[in-house]
Formats: sequence, structure tokens, C-alpha cells
Amino acid sequence: MTELVDGNRLSLLESGRAYFPALEQACDAAEREIHVETYIYEDDAAGQRIGEALWRAARRGVAVHLLLDGFGSKRLDRGFVAALEAGGVKVLVYRPEIAGWRSPRQRLRRMHRKLAVIDARVAFVGGINVIDDMHTPGHTPPRFDYAVRIEGPLLEHIHAAAKRLWTIVLLTQFGGGWPDADGPRPTAAVCGRQRASFLIRDNLWHRNDIEEAYLEAIGRARSEILIASSYFFPGVGFRHALADAAARGVKVILLLQGRVEYRLLHHASRALYGSLLEAGVRILEYHRSFLHAKVAVIDRTWCTIGSSNIDPFSLLLAREANIVVDDVEFAGQLRGSLELAIDGGAREVRAESWRRRPLPTRLAHWACYGFARFLTGVSAYGQAGEFA
Repeated sequence: MTELVDGNRLSLLESGRAYFPALEQACDAAEREIHVETYIYEDDAAGQRIGEALWRAARRGVAVHLLLDGFGSKRLDRGFVAALEAGGVKVLVYRPEIAGWRSPRQRLRRMHRKLAVIDARVAFVGGINVIDDMHTPGHTPPRFDYAVRIEGPLLEHIHAAAKRLWTIVLLTQFGGGWPDADGPRPTAAVCGRQRASFLIRDNLWHRNDIEEAYLEAIGRARSEILIASSYFFPGVGFRHALADAAARGVKVILLLQGRVEYRLLHHASRALYGSLLEAGVRILEYHRSFLHAKVAVIDRTWCTIGSSNIDPFSLLLAREANIVVDDVEFAGQLRGSLELAIDGGAREVRAESWRRRPLPTRLAHWACYGFARFLTGVSAYGQAGEFA
């Protein structure tokens, strides 16, 4: 059972247009400490904006920590990083890419979290990388994604997770130095009326926390399940949970990526459409822009926002972070935003037309599905049973 913490104040942030100004403002107000974690960091308009805010904070004496993923941010210009470090920003890279062969299991174990904590009093959790979502050729910007601004007692858990991961990476990298001995401590002061929980996925104590929270909420659902996921390749248990919900009369709606971003996953996920449609699940594909959201609203009161997709990469291999919220008003705001996106940029996949797909298209879907299953088995070893 997911434990919820009372007394928080949460603000829903839609896309980088809302997230980056809020993050910049929080960094400019920082007095003691900043932690930022991101899978992708680009030296573009958004990256420069946030980088300058981190640089300004470090120059006035704030302890600034920037944790990047070694694969997701491997294209980031070294000169950009050097300029941040020269200004006093501490930069670490999670599993940096190195020359030579590395097993798929090691290569795919990434730090996929998108998280920031400022002075242990305000945090941001979501799916938005530090990348300009207004400049993506071939689509109508911005990239479709969410983050949450958080104040309140939940900061104790989020701040501890950020400090812990920074310390782990620091101590495993030769010459990295030692963790800061002091720093701000979060308070348990009540800031609002919202109940929420912070969930992570790692490869030790929290392997299944995010997936179990989803399955728990789906199992309780009585009226509606609305899931938006950029990469949707669930395991057997997850698919059965959705089908069971539809069988007991729950309206199950999936809002999925309609544009081709990664061709293998695009076709592999579509191999699952037939069984879901036959079970009564509605599938809508978002075409207006790139769908990068990883969110859900269940029974108009339970919702989750974070970095975790519903696929083997997120649920079996990567470090992820999600927030779960039990609040009618907040869930209603997220659901309303998703409905607007559906009305303005989604097309429904109909079961009858899906059955009439050309044979080459069906073969492509199943070939990609089989190859994706193979990669999952190679990468995750014994953890991949649910993805059969």
C-alpha cells in the first residue's frame, strides 16, 4: 500500500514553458543548496537558461549539484560543463560512457530521473529533461510533458533521495571528493492540504515500487483509468490488470505516442494493441507533438506524474522518480489537461480498422516485438519474466 504524506502544496506544470521559469526562479531564490538531476541536458536555449541560473547561485555561495546521465547527456559540450564548474557548480555524471564494449545490462541501467531540490524547501519531480521543447523540428511545440512543484513534508523524502544518489555517485568515482558534511534540513511544516507520496525505482530496495503503485490503483479502479505514456510496452501482469479493469466496467483509456521517435519501440508496442482493443481498452495516439508524458489519473482522484514509462527500460533497469497524489482537485486539473490534449491532437485507434492492417505492417509489429523481448531478456536477465 502506497503511504501518502499529508500537508503538501502541489502545483502542476505543463511542459517546459511552465517548468523552466519555475525552476529558474527557485534557483535564483536559493540560499544554501541546489540539487538537479536530469537524464538529458542540452546546450540549447533551455539548457543555457538553467545553466546560467545554476552558475549565478554558485557564484553567490550556494552549494550547487548537477547530476547528469552518462548516456542521455553524452552529447553535452564539455566546454559548457567546464564553464559551469569554473563558476562553482559541482557536476557529476552517472555511469559515464567509456570507450570499449559494455554489456547491454550495464549500458541500459541509466539515471532517468528528472528532479530538483532547492534549499530542502521546494522540489520539482516530473518527466521534463533540460532541453528546449519549443525547438523540435516536424511537430507543433511544445513537447507534451509535465512536472510538479512540491512544498511541504514530502520534501523530507525527496531531499533524502537526491542527497543519497549524489553521495553514491560521488563515492564511486575516483577523485570525486567527499559529500558535503552539512546542508539544509527539510522541515515537517504543513504547507497545504494535499496528500502525496514520492516513489523511486532503483536496483536494490525499490525495484518495483512504481509499478506496484500503478497496479494497486488499477486494481482498485471503479470508474475510469486514463494513462498517458510516451513509451508503452507493459508486461503480462500490467496488461492483464488493464483488461480485468475493463471487464468489470471501468473505462480504460490509453493516450500513447503517435509519432515515430524510436522505430523499434514504436512498432513493438503496437503488437500489443490488438489484445488490448479486444479487451475493451480504448487507445488514442497523440500526433500534435511528441508525447513525452508519463502520467495517469484513476477514478478522478488518484494520479501519478514522473519519469517512469511503462516499459522494460523504466520498470526493470533505470533509476526513476514519480510522485503519487491523492487529491480530487489536483487530479481534476491533470485530467482536464489530458482531455484538452486528446481533443486537440489525438486520434482513436479503432478495433475494426486495426484488424484490417496490411500483412507487412503486422509482420513489422511482431518482428519488432520479438526483438524488443529479446533485448529485454539480455538486458534484464531474470527480471524480465513479466515482459513475456
